[in-house]
Amino acid sequence: MKNTKFLMQAAIIAAIYAALTIALIPFSYGVMQVRISEALTILPYFTPAAIPGLVIGCFISNMVGPYGITDMIFGTGATLVAAVGSYLLRRKPLLVPLPPVIANGIIIGAMLKLVYAVPFPLWSCILWVGAGELIACYGLGYPLLRYLNKYKNIFELQ
Repeated sequence: MKNTKFLMQAAIIAAIYAALTIALIPFSYGVMQVRISEALTILPYFTPAAIPGLVIGCFISNMVGPYGITDMIFGTGATLVAAVGSYLLRRKPLLVPLPPVIANGIIIGAMLKLVYAVPFPLWSCILWVGAGELIACYGLGYPLLRYLNKYKNIFELQ
């Protein structure tokens, strides 16, 4: 029963992440991206099932994105690092959104500059991606964390 709940949570998170990212493609890719689905990166606060859910959702999203196999590897890797970091910080709710900001800023910013030769300095790419993550993770994700935390019993979280 517990494994079933874990798998269902992971699958639902993956589906929502992928659906949001793909539905909002104009905002989901690029140097200044605000991937609305990144608000879900707070979910490891509630359940470890969010880790594979976010990773799989990101992988699916990056399959249809403009950056191909490189993003499927590095983007998904950044999401794994971020999700594990958020899970490890779950005892400090204010810090839960921080790992995705840092991991994606550095990894995706570097990928855009070094692999795709985006015509901006490396630090600029890192800061722009990080700024988009900051908007998604703290502007949307942290309020979502606070809302879900109020109603975690209803949603069967934790």
